[in-house]
Amino acid sequence: MSCARACRLAQFGRASWYRKSQAKDQTALRLRIRDLPHARPRFGYLRIWVLLRREGWAINRKRVRRWYRLEGLQLRMRVRRRKHIALHRGPAPVPVGPSERWSMDFVHDTLSEGRPYRILTVVDNWSRSSPVLEAGFRMSGALVSQVLDRVLGESQRPRSITVDHGTEFQSRALEDWAYRRGVQLDFIRPGKPVENAFIESFNGRLRDECLNVHQFASLAEAQAIIEAWRVDDNQRRPHSSLGHLTPSEFVAQRQRQPIVEAVIYSG
Repeated sequence: MSCARACRLAQFGRASWYRKSQAKDQTALRLRIRDLPHARPRFGYLRIWVLLRREGWAINRKRVRRWYRLEGLQLRMRVRRRKHIALHRGPAPVPVGPSERWSMDFVHDTLSEGRPYRILTVVDNWSRSSPVLEAGFRMSGALVSQVLDRVLGESQRPRSITVDHGTEFQSRALEDWAYRRGVQLDFIRPGKPVENAFIESFNGRLRDECLNVHQFASLAEAQAIIEAWRVDDNQRRPHSSLGHLTPSEFVAQRQRQPIVEAVIYSG
C-alpha cells in the first residue's frame, strides 16, 4: 500500500507523516536519570530533578517524572521483621564480567528413606557457571556464610548476590557476612521469581537432569552426585544461552578476546 493511500485511509496528513522530529536527543538525560537513583536510593523524582537542575540540566520536573516512571525507578519498599528494608530500582543491571553478579536460592528434595534435605544453589549470572552446590539437612544464614567464604577464599568477590526473602537470606549472619565482604544482597520483590530468572532456570535444570534421575540413600551420596553434576554442567554441558558453549569455554573465549584485540591493534 502506498503512503498516500495509507494516510488517506487513516485520515492522517501526509505532511505530518513526512515531517521529521525536531526534538533533541534525550539519551544522555535518560542515562543520568537512571544513574542518580542508584547512587541515592532514598531520593524520589523531585529530589532527582533538583540534582539535575544543580548540574545544569534545563529541564522541568514533569519530564523528569515521565522518564523516571518509564525507566521503572519508582521506589518500592518492603518492611519485614526487624525493619529489614529492601529497595528495588527497576530491572537489575546486566553483568558484563565474571564474578560480578551472582544469584542464590534453595532447592528441596528427599532421600530414599523420606527424610527431606535442602541444596544451596549459587550461579554466576554472566558465565552461567555454578561455583558451589551445598546439600544439608539444616541450612542457616551462618552456614550459608561459611559456604560462601569457602568458595571465595581470597578470590574476587561478586558485587551483588540476588536472593529471595527466605529467612536464611534475611538473617543477621548473612547480613554481617555481606557487610564484611562488601557484597550487596539484592532482594527480589515478593512473589516475583522471574526477577531471579538465572537461578530459577538453573534449579529447574538441576532437578530435571540430576535430582529426578537419581535416588539418594544418604546425604553424603547426594552431595557427591550433585557435585559431579555441577562439574559436568560447568565443563561439559553446552548452554544455548552461551551460544552452545560450556561455561568454562565461554569464560576462556572471553578472556582471549582482549589479547586478540591487542595483537590486532598493535599490528
